[in-house]
Amino acid sequence: MTSPLARRRPLLAALMLGVTLLMAVACGSPTAAPGASTVKEITVTIAGRQVTPPPGRIDVAKGQTVRITVTGDAVDEAHVHGYDKAADLKPGVPATIEFVADQDGLFEVETHESKLQLCQLVVR
Repeated sequence: MTSPLARRRPLLAALMLGVTLLMAVACGSPTAAPGASTVKEITVTIAGRQVTPPPGRIDVAKGQTVRITVTGDAVDEAHVHGYDKAADLKPGVPATIEFVADQDGLFEVETHESKLQLCQLVVR
């Protein structure tokens, strides 16, 4: 005679597989299709003409959404060259630039008035 637990094992295994697959789809699995990447978050602070973190190159996957948040201590404009995206900066107020990186290349992100480089985006 087969125990009740033994009869339920295939059902439990199928249920666990279903839950695992559902979690992978809902949370994004590492084997997700290209272009299904997450948002690239970049946060920059400007204080006393000092940029934090220090300007550097940031790799971005082509097709990925980029969200750049800049908080400065002076009125200015942050600009992403090549994409012609900009945001007005007001002292102490975070400003956000968001776009899809759909062009390959190296793109400067800087302020216009103070001419500070915030970072360089490397899109490939």
